[in-house]
Amino acid sequence: MESINEKWSNTINIVTIGATPENGGSRGSTVTIGGENTLPFLHFEGNIPHRPVLALDILDYNPDDWPEVLKNPYADVLGDPAAWAEKCEKEYEPDLICLRLQSLHPDWGDTTPEQAAETVAAVLKTTTIPLIIWGCDSPEKDNLALPLCAQAAAGENCLIGFATEDNYKTLTVACLADHHKIVAQSPIDINIAKQVNILISEMGYAPVDIVIDPNTGALGYGIEYTYSIMERIRLAGLSGDKMMAMPMICDVGADAWRAKEAKALQDDFPDWGSEEVRGPLWEAMTAVLLLQSGGDLVNLRHPEALKKVREQIEALMDGANC
Repeated sequence: MESINEKWSNTINIVTIGATPENGGSRGSTVTIGGENTLPFLHFEGNIPHRPVLALDILDYNPDDWPEVLKNPYADVLGDPAAWAEKCEKEYEPDLICLRLQSLHPDWGDTTPEQAAETVAAVLKTTTIPLIIWGCDSPEKDNLALPLCAQAAAGENCLIGFATEDNYKTLTVACLADHHKIVAQSPIDINIAKQVNILISEMGYAPVDIVIDPNTGALGYGIEYTYSIMERIRLAGLSGDKMMAMPMICDVGADAWRAKEAKALQDDFPDWGSEEVRGPLWEAMTAVLLLQSGGDLVNLRHPEALKKVREQIEALMDGANC
C-alpha cells in the first residue's frame, strides 16, 4: 500500500559552528546542524542532511554540588577547565565543548569578566573542536563578561548563549561584532521563543545564525510539556514560519542531573539500582526523547550518556532501520 507522506513548505535553517584556519579560526573541525525538511528521523518523508550533534559540559570551577558518579570521570581535571576540555575531547570525543562560566555568578564565586575571557582563551588553546560559551544566568554579569568572551574567541565562530526576551541587546551586539552564532532562550513558551528571534533579528542579526533554546526539562520533570513545545516550534518552522525555522539546542545535562532519580544513592533507595548505571541512563533517555521532538544539538555531562545517545543517533539516522 502506498504511504501518504506529509509535504512541508519550508526547511530548517542550516547553522555551522566553529571555524577552521581556512576560515579565520583555529578549530580542527566544524559542526553543522539543521537543514531538515521533515520531522525528526522520518527519512521516508524528507531529507535530514545533518545528524544531531553532542556537546559535553565543562565548568570553570570545581562543581562541589555534582554527585560523585558524575564527578568521577573528570576527577583528575576538575577545577581546571582547559585540562577538563582537553580530556573530554581526547578521551570521549564529543562534537563540541560547552564551556559554562558559572563562577561568574555572584552566588558561585563572583569571578571577573576578565577571568571568564581568559578561561575561554585557555580552553580554545587546548582543544580543536567547536566551542559553546554559556553564561552564568546573571544578566548583569553576563552582559559584562560575554562581550569580552566573544572578543577572546573572535574568528572562532562559537555558539554563545544566551539571549532572552528581557536581555538580548548586549549579546546580540557582541555576536554581530565578533561573528559568532547566538542562542535565543525562552521559558518553554512558543510565543516568547518567536518574539526573542524577532527582537534579535531587528538588531540586524541574521535569523539563519540563531539557535533556539526552548529551555527543556528532565525526564519525569515536565518533559511532556517541553516535548510538545519543541514539536510545535518545529512544525511551525517546517510550515513556513521563518522566525521558527531555527535549529534547537537542548541543555539536557544540567536538567537531568538535578533529578533525584538520577543522583540518589543506591544505599538510600536500594530498589532503584546502582546510581552509576541509573544516572547516565536518566540523562541519555532525556536526550533521546528530546531529539525525537526536534533537538539538533544536545549538551550532556556524563561520558556514558554521550556514548549511549550517540549510539541511538546512529541507529535513528540509518534510514533503513527507521
